[in-house]
Amino acid sequence: QVQLAESGGGLVQPGGSLRLACVASGSIMRLGRVAWYCQAPGKQREWVANITRLDTRRYTDSVKGRFTISRDNTKNTVALQMSALNSEDTAVYYCNADVDSSGSGRYTTYWGQGTQVTVSS
Repeated sequence: QVQLAESGGGLVQPGGSLRLACVASGSIMRLGRVAWYCQAPGKQREWVANITRLDTRRYTDSVKGRFTISRDNTKNTVALQMSALNSEDTAVYYCNADVDSSGSGRYTTYWGQGTQVTVSS
């Protein structure tokens, strides 16, 4: 079994920064692509950014230049550095990861429980 644990959310003023972390634990032979999604109240869950095992990074347009995704494969950890936050960034942020638990090259996708980010003065 695999668990994804997000942390780092909280209340921040507009223009501020937060650093989210996603730690994968359990039966992990290889951590593949990892993504961050967000879900604002009353809205559908949306993709924010992802990073491949080889460090290829992609971002949704609204966060380009403000958010940076990074990973540490030795610790099975992915971070999302968020800066210049505004009220539209308020949401629950979820980690989503592809995990190879057996070393077979077959990946299963997991979700974390989410961490709340609130941007307000």
